[in-house]
Parts: sequence; C-alpha cells; structure tokens
Amino acid sequence: MPNRSVLVYDGDCAFCTTSVNFLMRRLRPNCTVTPWQFADLEALGVTRQRAERELLYVSPAGTVYGGAQAVAKLLLRAGGVWAWPGGLLTLPPMRWIAHGLYRLVATNRDRMPGGTPACALPADRRPGTQPAG
Repeated sequence: MPNRSVLVYDGDCAFCTTSVNFLMRRLRPNCTVTPWQFADLEALGVTRQRAERELLYVSPAGTVYGGAQAVAKLLLRAGGVWAWPGGLLTLPPMRWIAHGLYRLVATNRDRMPGGTPACALPADRRPGTQPAG
C-alpha cells in the first residue's frame, strides 16, 4: 500500500495527460501522479479495465475513487479554495451530475481539445502498445 495518495490516469490519451498536467500545475496536491501504464495496479488494488476507463484516486488506506469522485478527492486534497468544489462534488445531487458529465467527457475524450483518435481505441489496440497477457 502506498504511503501517500496516488492519482492514476491514462498516459496514452493526450486529452487525459493534458488535463492531469493542467490540474497538477493549478492544484499542487500532495500526491503521486502516474499513468496507469507505469503503475503497479495490483499493489494499488485496481484492475487494468478500471484504470483504462476512468481517472483513479487511491488513498493511502487503499480506498479507490474513480471518475468524478477522483476529481473531488483531488480537489479536497489540494485544500484551500479548491476544497469547496471538491466537497460539493461528493454531495447529491452534485455527485450525480458530476458523474454524468464525467462519463460524457470520458466517452468522448477523443473529440475533446487535445484528444486524438487513439484516445477512442481500447488500450490494447492503440498504436505502439502490446496486448495484455
């Protein structure tokens, strides 16, 4: 188990990488940031299928938050003024709205600014990747 929080994202997706880099520059949370392609997913208690599907935030205790809740935890971890929107994202109905918006963006990340056609492909079909096995 890690001794600090870990943010896991899709390093092969240009939109995801750009978004995470932007958030890290602005928020400066005290956590480790790593693409799932280089993370020890088993040690984090995460499946490859889940890591391919959504942003993940793993607490030091091993609790895994995905998608919009990962964003909420990241904002809470950043503290200061960022904790307010982070806290709101954990409460209904904002949590439900955030989940829907996250799924919409994640499903269409290849169409988002900075996204590429490779972002729409399953990870094992992207150029330069090897099949899982």
